[in-house]
Amino acid sequence: MQAEKPGSDAVERNTPLRCDFCGAEATNVRRVALDQDYDRLQKPHRELYACPTCSERKERSRRGL
Repeated sequence: MQAEKPGSDAVERNTPLRCDFCGAEATNVRRVALDQDYDRLQKPHRELYACPTCSERKERSRRGL
């Protein structure tokens, strides 16, 4: 499950989106919350959103690739 950052329409907000991992401006950010053996919906935590590059890197690491 991937979610868009709340209020992620950068044009409407007139502010750029930023990756919570690298700090870069991004046209879109995402967050993986559910996958097989991965559930971020049940544990209290700070939600982090990643640019496409960081998201791919995080996903590969999470899957042990």
